[in-house]
Amino acid sequence: MSRQGIHRAPRRTLSRRYFLGLAALAAVPAGAATVQQLRSPETAAEATTSPGRVAETPAANPSADALPAGVAKGGGTVPFRNGKALLGAYLDLSGMTTAQAVALRRKQMGREERILHVFYDWDDQLPTKLTGIADHAFPMVSWRGTGYADIINGSHDALIKRAARRLKAQKRPVLLRWGWEMNGDWYGWSPARNGNSPDGFIESWKRLHGIFADEGADNVSWVWSPNWNSSPVADWNTFAALYPGDKYVDWVGVSGYNLHHETPDTIFGPIYRSYANHKPLMITEVGAVDNGGRTKADWIALLAQWVGNHPAVGAVVWFDTDTHPGYDEKWRLDTDGTSLAAYVALAKSARFSG
Repeated sequence: MSRQGIHRAPRRTLSRRYFLGLAALAAVPAGAATVQQLRSPETAAEATTSPGRVAETPAANPSADALPAGVAKGGGTVPFRNGKALLGAYLDLSGMTTAQAVALRRKQMGREERILHVFYDWDDQLPTKLTGIADHAFPMVSWRGTGYADIINGSHDALIKRAARRLKAQKRPVLLRWGWEMNGDWYGWSPARNGNSPDGFIESWKRLHGIFADEGADNVSWVWSPNWNSSPVADWNTFAALYPGDKYVDWVGVSGYNLHHETPDTIFGPIYRSYANHKPLMITEVGAVDNGGRTKADWIALLAQWVGNHPAVGAVVWFDTDTHPGYDEKWRLDTDGTSLAAYVALAKSARFSG
């Protein structure tokens, strides 16, 4: 099931919110026949029904949970620190500005967000400055993709150069998450929408990476961020088939949500075991449905425990919002007192003190 996100577009003055396709939610169980795709007016043309999705099963790697020495040097300009995960959020709370939402979370948690996650469309002007984010925090810019041909043939080079110059102008380390969830079929930059061509995605990624380098945007850390499972399940749509290579990736990210009582290891274990031996991991989007009682609080505690047992996880970014149209679930972390208490305990633990 995919969902539509809301981001605050700096260039809008009358209304700062508009819909764009955001990351896919965790899949229905593997035996399900279809997954309904929700869509906003901007992305209705991209929506389809998808077959049930299953997580990838990587080759056995019994040593993957142990932190290799080389990983500590990863992360690019946003360095990975062993045992100190960064904690952040996509923040969009009803009736609040970003600054107000950040202030609320600071009061509740007794600490600052270390990553502030924002979303932009392909032809948006990326920000030269983000308001409401502390000097010691890192922006993570999720930038939508487009069809591969428009990138590979050079017709969008000027747009890409502009984006590189604008992120360079931030004069601070920036996480760039371009073309996220490329292994799902709900976005126009997926191989499923581009002739089932993983090579096209990789060539597009490398072209962007090269243009940013040519423009001197060396403050950017590149976050390659698939969904936790693939749709469709095919050899050309696996993590391995879509990975641009260590030279072009600073962080391996992953989106995953607890919708159907999935454990954190069900969602995040496969990609961890595939990449933790050579790249730091970032949970770039995560949330949990409240199924009554302490279910949400208990899952947050399980997530904290799982991260504690997986040392290559260097960042966790909660999807903290209550503004999604068409969803009864509220993804914000304080839907009830027990959930907030569980998240505050996570936030105050040494493991999340990055």
